[in-house]
Amino acid sequence: MTEFIEVPKGLDRVIVADTEIGDVRGEEGFYHYRQYSAVDLAEHCSFEQVWYLMTHAELPTRAQLAAFKDRVAPHRKLTAQLRELLPHLAVSENGPVAPLDGLRTALSAACAARPMRPVLDIDEDARAEDALFACAVTPAILTGLWRLSQGQEPLDPRDDLGYAANYLYMITGEVPTEAAASAIEHYLILTVDHGFNASTFTARVIASTGADVGAALVGAIGALSGPLHGGAPARALDALDAIGGPDNIDAWIRGELEAGRRIMGFGHNVYKTEDPRSNHLREVATAIGGDIVDFSKTVERRVVEILAEVKPGRKLYTNVEFYAGVVMELSGVPRPMFTPTFTTSRVVGWSANILEQARDSKIIRPRARYTGTPPPQPLPEGGFTA
Repeated sequence: MTEFIEVPKGLDRVIVADTEIGDVRGEEGFYHYRQYSAVDLAEHCSFEQVWYLMTHAELPTRAQLAAFKDRVAPHRKLTAQLRELLPHLAVSENGPVAPLDGLRTALSAACAARPMRPVLDIDEDARAEDALFACAVTPAILTGLWRLSQGQEPLDPRDDLGYAANYLYMITGEVPTEAAASAIEHYLILTVDHGFNASTFTARVIASTGADVGAALVGAIGALSGPLHGGAPARALDALDAIGGPDNIDAWIRGELEAGRRIMGFGHNVYKTEDPRSNHLREVATAIGGDIVDFSKTVERRVVEILAEVKPGRKLYTNVEFYAGVVMELSGVPRPMFTPTFTTSRVVGWSANILEQARDSKIIRPRARYTGTPPPQPLPEGGFTA
């Protein structure tokens, strides 16, 4: 008789694989990429350096970084095929299409045109090149979709701008301030990877079947699009708008809790202390300054206090989405581009996980407990009715 192992709902706290990519230590409020603190990397490294680290397991030398940028450069612009396709994905008969929805189709098309082959059929170098291509073209697709949805033409990246500055430029058409570019770069680095979250696990499940890199990334994008995963930064900022001002904070929070609704931007499945990403982004937002930052801090303080009162012992604090929304708003990122911006960084983490998973040919195939009517039941007498 087959022996089954009972696990918690949602696979909570279940170890499903070994990884050298990184980890989240929720009790400590700490997470890392490879052997380095993710927060330290955000403070001291460029996005391209962290990208190299994720795929090569070491920080690059100057020469290695220059060579890596040269490999990335040819893939950062939209191909002729994508330029022809994107207008059909950016706007529908019902109006503008969400960029993340368009990305699923556009990235799939770009990977098919490459063409990408199943990871089971190619060597590690070929897989790495496929992943590099997908990571490099994703920002161009997303910013192109956004601009087209707004009646503007997509922009190519500029050679004189860094990764984050180029991303903002390709959205707005304007060279961003150094402060805005730095803030977005910090955000992008902080969100590259975060353990076996829903989208990363999705990517690894697909990669375990031997499918191509593009298939695994498109599946991960679908998981990230959910509001309980990657869709919260804009919703957290919407909450600030709904509150309106300091006098409304307590009434709004208590009203949401009494109605059984989530306070977006608060609480995390892993962290039992303050989220280090939120702490760092609070500092980034404070360095920029403004009324929204002051208001956010006031709202944060009252939400934490009221949650401690209403849900004692739960240890609920801000998560990355709360101040991510504030930082992106301050940096000029339109709200519909909040989750797509998250995607431009997380695609690097997904790719690292896909490449690691591809080295293990064991397919991920768990079991489910059947809870329906006990079989086998007799078929209805007299056959089936229309």
